[in-house]
Amino acid sequence: MKATDFSETISNFLNNYLINERGYSRNTVKSYRDTWKLLIVFIKENKNIKVEKLEIKHITMEIVIDFLNHIETYRNCSAKTRNSRLAAIKSYYSYIQYIRIDNLHESQKILSIKSKRTIEKTIEYLSMDAVKVLLQQPDTRYKKGIRDLALLSLLYETGARLQEIIDLTPSMIVLKSPYSINLLGKGNKSRSVPIFKTQINHLKQYMRIYNIDTNEARIRPLFFNKQENHFSSEGIRYILEKYIKMARKQSNIIIPKNISPHSLRHSRAVHLLSLGVPLYIIRDFLGHNSIVSTELYAKVETKQKREAIEKVNQNVSPENEAKWLNNPQLLSWLSKL
Repeated sequence: MKATDFSETISNFLNNYLINERGYSRNTVKSYRDTWKLLIVFIKENKNIKVEKLEIKHITMEIVIDFLNHIETYRNCSAKTRNSRLAAIKSYYSYIQYIRIDNLHESQKILSIKSKRTIEKTIEYLSMDAVKVLLQQPDTRYKKGIRDLALLSLLYETGARLQEIIDLTPSMIVLKSPYSINLLGKGNKSRSVPIFKTQINHLKQYMRIYNIDTNEARIRPLFFNKQENHFSSEGIRYILEKYIKMARKQSNIIIPKNISPHSLRHSRAVHLLSLGVPLYIIRDFLGHNSIVSTELYAKVETKQKREAIEKVNQNVSPENEAKWLNNPQLLSWLSKL
């Protein structure tokens, strides 16, 4: 069977261009691959074009828009997810517009499709007291409790993304002073994050009990499941949700409804900012490409300060309107100042 121009270009796009020329991480490549799987199935089911017959010319701007509307309407995807799928599609057309000049006009039409506006979600984070209560929940008399404390405290202290924690190996931890951990972030960008002795003690105890403090275990997953494979994101979410429920029962401290592993990253950023750490340092600490992303936490802290000031004002503000507001002579004199 003769390969189509689409099969040749999409294979090179996913297996060569994104990895070797753009340096995208495997998670980004996987996300892009999933988008194209969904689009190919959509075209087959709605346009009756089989994948082995699919050519570049078959994929038009109208089909792409129909697909985006489909995943929103029938798959109940958010506008953010829709925009992510569109970004994956646009990336392919940015690539082929130079090598398939005969399809340049349609490529540019697809590249002109606009992203949808999204509603900015409220950042869910824990107060410092709530973090303390959460980390008191694992029962360290048992192996799993020691593991869970090491995991959750590391998520918070490093402000790491969930995938960065999943990808960790013992070789990425510097167990001698000054203690630090090397995280592999988006776009395979590496950064070193300092950690403190308390956290190192949690990790050393965990690694000793789980026999991963040896040279032979240096490239094994730091946190692993029963099959000794990397923990899944679902597995870590399950652990966090378990202790969040326990924390709510034990304490009256307010814990927001929708807490996820990423909420611990948000919490660390807000706490650092409240302690006076400059935004540009928090940007580097979190591995943000731009300080614009980090400025979101400044808005959260500003909101906290405003709410605190408003409470004080409510206590001292007069209940009745000031008398001088009804004094024309005084108002006339003030206006001449």
